[in-house]
Amino acid sequence: MPEQQERHIVYRYVSHLVKDTFALVLAGGRGSRLHELTEWRAKPAVYFGGKYRIIDFPLSNCVNSGIRRIGVLTQYKSHSLIRHLVRGWSHFKKELGEFVEILPASQRFSEEWYQGTADAVYQNLDIIRAEKPKYVLILSGDHVYKMDYRPMLLEHVATGADMTVSCLEVPIEEAAGTFGVMTVDEESRILRFDEKPEHPSPIPGQPETTLASMGNYIFNTDFLFDLLEKDGKDPDSEHDFGKNIIPSIVDSHKVFAYPFRDPETNKLAYWRDVGSLDAFWEANMELISPKPELNLYNPDWPMWTYQAQLPPAKFVFDDDGRRGMAVDSTISGGCIISGSHLKKTLLFSNVRIHSYSTIEETVILPEVVIHRNCKIRKAIIDRGCVIPAGTVIGYDPEQDKANGFRITDKGIVLVTRGMLGQPGGYA
Repeated sequence: MPEQQERHIVYRYVSHLVKDTFALVLAGGRGSRLHELTEWRAKPAVYFGGKYRIIDFPLSNCVNSGIRRIGVLTQYKSHSLIRHLVRGWSHFKKELGEFVEILPASQRFSEEWYQGTADAVYQNLDIIRAEKPKYVLILSGDHVYKMDYRPMLLEHVATGADMTVSCLEVPIEEAAGTFGVMTVDEESRILRFDEKPEHPSPIPGQPETTLASMGNYIFNTDFLFDLLEKDGKDPDSEHDFGKNIIPSIVDSHKVFAYPFRDPETNKLAYWRDVGSLDAFWEANMELISPKPELNLYNPDWPMWTYQAQLPPAKFVFDDDGRRGMAVDSTISGGCIISGSHLKKTLLFSNVRIHSYSTIEETVILPEVVIHRNCKIRKAIIDRGCVIPAGTVIGYDPEQDKANGFRITDKGIVLVTRGMLGQPGGYA
């Protein structure tokens, strides 16, 4: 068979697979390890990368993979998340078989709100059933990564799996006590699932590496329905995919692991759980490097989001001691840097920085105002904060504590409106 004809057949086959797939993004997470950063918003609604929210990454992955029937399951403090989805993700046409629908907890099958990841899907079985998909792709809405789901879907079908779990190849010492871990055979069939074990099992032939779950799953739809209906009737279940569903089926059904690798290098792919303040700060700082692992400038895999129509960023004044400039930094639209110096700093939209300030290694969320003569380093400034003139952040831990700021184990300082005594929350 000519190579071109073979490629065409594969393309058509993959196109049918993605059209037969319904994606569900679990986006109800509290994000408690982000502390005050999730005081007014769910974790998937947390800002990231200068113009995005975390939820944009799994949604963009779906769209770029050709999967355009998507439900987003919301629960905890979901107003800003829902507002973002309506503004940025409501342009799909249901008549063309594409949509991003918001599925809030609505007690369809019980009197409880979502009790776990499996229960969240179970309470929406009627919506899934109405779409009649052959496959259901379940995604965590909490992580930052770029992934083409089509190879995983192809692997799921090729192995005849009932369920496929997307995994990362992680060093054993890094995974211990942190990730849900798979024990697999030479064919990547899952033999056991352990939730955050102290001694993870190695991959066959790779004694220093284990397979950690990414929280992404593919199910055959009828199989998923049977599982969830059975689990929903079990009073002893926590109704969670990792804790209950996977361990209960690995012995009796075909459950496979899919190792997620970088498609260009075939090495460990970029994936970040930005669930702690340190991890959030570090992942944002990584984007500032000349060649970041997460390439947001790739036109072949665009990251979609909602963004207001804003003027370009502006840098003003060129006097000695009062020069508006930013070095090794990322600056979003609507920002004005007036006579201040920024280094290794990431600004979201509509930030105003007045003169004679110095800011280093800091993540500044939208609509922050920093007045004159401030010194800030290694900080996260939450949306809408107004930093008074002369404020010093990140230089004296004791003074930062006395000012009511939160300091992480790695010395990153979080500042929110509430800590500054400023009313109202901006989500």
